Amino acid sequence: MIIADMLNSYDHEDAEPLADSVKEKLPGIVDLRRRAEEGGALVVYVNDNHDAWEAGREELIRKALDGEHPELVDPIAPHEPVPFLAKGRHSAFYETALDHLLSSAEIGRVVLAGQVTEQCILYSALDAYIRGYEMAVPPDAVAHINREFAEASLKMMESNMHAELRPVADIQFGEA
Repeated sequence: MIIADMLNSYDHEDAEPLADSVKEKLPGIVDLRRRAEEGGALVVYVNDNHDAWEAGREELIRKALDGEHPELVDPIAPHEPVPFLAKGRHSAFYETALDHLLSSAEIGRVVLAGQVTEQCILYSALDAYIRGYEMAVPPDAVAHINREFAEASLKMMESNMHAELRPVADIQFGEA
């Protein structure tokens, strides 16, 4: 399971529509993480570092918790020891060690959750697809800024990248 960009200080131009969507989707993301952990799945956090390359996991968590919506960060922040990768661009795969980490763990299927559906989730799904991963994207576990773009992005992931669009409750961990 890949959790994308949930450490967000919500101090940017599109923060409020995103925060509204995260409020709706956060319970699904938290439940999905819990189910992944219980199912023995690898949980990986990949988060934009906003070009603060000196910032590590703890600094990114602290900045997000000190931001405008700590209530949207604390329930999903990675306080337990799990892989955490910083990224500088939209895709979780672009110039990160994610592909190597997944290959080393012999992972062939990924579940994408987090934000933003029409940006980082879409580009990460495309990169997962071109690298040969099977994937699931639960629509109730990905937050958006623009609902129309998010719906179109989900359709593209399903039709062009063969992503399974299933609700969180239907996602199974450990399946082929």
